Amino acid sequence: MRMTYPDPNSRSAQLSRRAQQVYPGGTTRGQTYYAPYPIYVEHAEGCRVTDVDGDARIDFLNNYTVQFFGHSHPDIVAAVQAQAARGMCFTMPSELDIELAEMIIGRAASFEHLRFANTGTEAVMHAIKGARAYTGKPKIAKCEGVYHGAYDFAEVSLDSNPQVWGQDRPQSVGHTHGVPDGVTSDVVILPFNDVAASERILEQNVDDLAGVLFDVVPSRCGGIPASSDYIKMLKAFTRAHDRVLILDEVVTWRLDHGGAQTLYGVEPDMTTLGKVIGGGMPIGAVAGREEIMRVFDSSAGKALCSHSGTFAGNPVTMAAGIAAMKLLTPEAVTRLNGLGERARAGLREAFRLADIDGQVTGEGSLVLIHFSSEPLGDYRATWRAHTDRRAEMLEDLFHRLLNRGILFSTWGLGCLSTPMGELEVDHLIEAVLASLQEMKLESEKEMVS
Repeated sequence: MRMTYPDPNSRSAQLSRRAQQVYPGGTTRGQTYYAPYPIYVEHAEGCRVTDVDGDARIDFLNNYTVQFFGHSHPDIVAAVQAQAARGMCFTMPSELDIELAEMIIGRAASFEHLRFANTGTEAVMHAIKGARAYTGKPKIAKCEGVYHGAYDFAEVSLDSNPQVWGQDRPQSVGHTHGVPDGVTSDVVILPFNDVAASERILEQNVDDLAGVLFDVVPSRCGGIPASSDYIKMLKAFTRAHDRVLILDEVVTWRLDHGGAQTLYGVEPDMTTLGKVIGGGMPIGAVAGREEIMRVFDSSAGKALCSHSGTFAGNPVTMAAGIAAMKLLTPEAVTRLNGLGERARAGLREAFRLADIDGQVTGEGSLVLIHFSSEPLGDYRATWRAHTDRRAEMLEDLFHRLLNRGILFSTWGLGCLSTPMGELEVDHLIEAVLASLQEMKLESEKEMVS
């Protein structure tokens, strides 16, 4: 039976009208809203989510890449339930946080010490503060258009447009209204994958620079990995000047057993983590070289960089994380990455068969759909490729997939989870092909009329 969305009489539509009375914009977090109303979940298991109207969909979004193991994995559920019965949170540490830290530190050579936080945003915030404390310098560099969470400094130039780009070098532009000039003036913006320009900008700011915040496969730059030359340049610059290279692995940790850094040879000084390491519970972490992480040490008095948090290292999250890390084996990652390549190849063929201009990018178990065949590789190229019309087409595809039993994102991002197999991936490919063919037919009819 074909699903029907939108349906103003549905339970989700009713809940959305109710939510409008208590939330600005009708939702408690921006990424869950889409027009005309979001679908409300009732329960989820494996790779499927069932909404409050009883419709089940294959989840190819997984709370924006969090659920590597799908929903309600029995090992993680059991760990959470057992710990909840022993205590939800304490004013004392537990052995669980040491155990999870040891499991994470063993995954990458750059991890010597670690501190937990509650979210990826918090991890990035503490890493930036830690880099400043270590170097005594105020500025941080990041690539234009790359998302690193909701911290003001990390958001600078997240979605700037050509009117404020600047000519010779990218300009620092606040993401939200009211961002002080003091924030933007302390963020240096780099053009992703442009080795010569980025190196020149870094050298011009070296006296005030604490470090570089970097994502090796940023989705907003088209999901194209950084070149080996770009990675080598960042590493050489930060090492030569004793500046901190911060690798944001909140999303990319799922790409390899030791994260993207082991896959691409990044060798960072600090790494920010989140999402998959918590097994579905809120979590963040900063890991890095002992010399730098020592700025958080308060055992002998006041630390150079304060770091606290009521729920950081809370035992329920730690229990879920331990269960998740036991499941995050090299074999599980390799298998899921193989399914990701099957998905990308099949979706590219769907665009060809539907005779619609588009391309599919991404790495490992991450998938990005673009209604453009223009070359991608940095933020500006991706911005130009995603015109208003193409953004509308992505949202149109999203709605059509909902009615074919698929949950994706409104802007083309998808990811896989371990409960999936070839059957679910092929269902995605078939649903996208049918949707594209439908869109093509409707477009041709509009042109004729």
